[in-house]
Parts: sequence; structure tokens; C-alpha cells
Amino acid sequence: MNKYMKIANEQALKGINNQEGGPFGAIIIDQNDKIVGIGNNQVLKEKDPTLHAEIVAIKNACKTLDTHDLSGCTIYTSCEPCPMCLSAIIWANIKTAYYGCTKKDAADIGFRDDDIYEFIKGQNQMINLKQLDREECLDVMKKYKGKMY
Repeated sequence: MNKYMKIANEQALKGINNQEGGPFGAIIIDQNDKIVGIGNNQVLKEKDPTLHAEIVAIKNACKTLDTHDLSGCTIYTSCEPCPMCLSAIIWANIKTAYYGCTKKDAADIGFRDDDIYEFIKGQNQMINLKQLDREECLDVMKKYKGKMY
């Protein structure tokens, strides 16, 4: 087994053994193959539906490297990332992600990633998205654009 995937898988097992969340673990390595972020699913422990393993690993890597940009890093995760985690990986500028189990494997044990993927494609109605007060909100975006960092 790949040494990094083994650690991600061990994190998944740790999380379920400690009743912290689902069976998911992740690690992030930098360009020098040094582990800079590690995490397991902590949804149940922290009562936070966003604390998936990949999110925890990204937060830890950003803290370790003192940056929001993880360009050059690689993530290993015990399962194919859900849409939220996939988005976070993309926003973090991680260009390579290795995964163990598939989203179908996750669905087979009760996780509903496919429903979210279908919503993104416009194939189901999980939530009602309604635009409100665009002009006022757009003013803040224009101010941000004028102050680009």
C-alpha cells in the first residue's frame, strides 16, 4: 500500500474508533514529500457538518505552512472527495489528489454525495436557491475589487 494512503486510511480508522465521524482520512504532503497536514472526519466530534477529513487536513496544512495557497502540495484521501471537499481542494490550489474508495463505495454505506453532484448538474432540487438584493451585495464586491490584495 502507498505509504501516504496508508496514513490516510489509518486516520479514517482512528476517526471511527474514536467515534469522531465517518470513515474518512486525509493527509497533505508538500513538494519535499513532507506531511504538512493530516486529518480525519470530525463531523460528530465537533458537531460540524463541514469537518470532513480533507477540510481538516487542508486547515492543518495551511496553518503549518502559514498560507492559504497549497500550490505544489498533494492530497491523499481514503475516499473520493465529496463536492464540498473537492471544491476546497481546488480552492487551495492542490493540483493532485489521490483517493482510495470511490463515491459509489461511500454511497453503498449511506453517504449521499451523488445527490449533491446531481443538484450541481441541475438534476434534482435539494435546496431552493433564490437571489436577493444583488445590487447592494455587488457594491461590496466592487469595493473588494478596488482593494485587491
